[in-house]
Amino acid sequence: MATYDSFTNDIIVNLPYLKAFARGLIKDRVLAEDVVQDTIVRALSCRSQFRPGTNLRGWLITILRNRYFNLLRRSHCRAEIQIDVELVSGGSSGGQEEALAWKDFVSAFEQLPSGQQRALALIGANGLSYEEAAQVTGCMVGTMKSRVSRARHQLHTMLDEGTNGKAH
Repeated sequence: MATYDSFTNDIIVNLPYLKAFARGLIKDRVLAEDVVQDTIVRALSCRSQFRPGTNLRGWLITILRNRYFNLLRRSHCRAEIQIDVELVSGGSSGGQEEALAWKDFVSAFEQLPSGQQRALALIGANGLSYEEAAQVTGCMVGTMKSRVSRARHQLHTMLDEGTNGKAH
């Protein structure tokens, strides 16, 4: 088993926060994971620039944010070929169906118990593993898996029935 110094351990402790911040900033999950990895590599290679006793999480988030904005700047310099998705797919819905489906989802999600809401948010929206989510909430991994499973089942049931838990 590898031993880490306190700086590396502190970075590991901050990984769930970095991942959550990246997922909130970057909607593309794969790109968010790449930026987090790039941030960790950059932090480890520039560790001499960090002043002990200062806010490590803030320093890491600043690196992450700057790495992402640098990627955005570089991507605007490249020429990309745009494919007209509407022509290829035969049209689009205009977003009305998606907006209604989202409202139904939010309504159903808000009716879940708070523990299940938090579990789904950590696993689904923030992209944490069950182990990371369990560590963040201070519960067992099995408990986290159970909460997510029950929440998904309840959401599926409410959305399939179209009731969102409300009586018609």
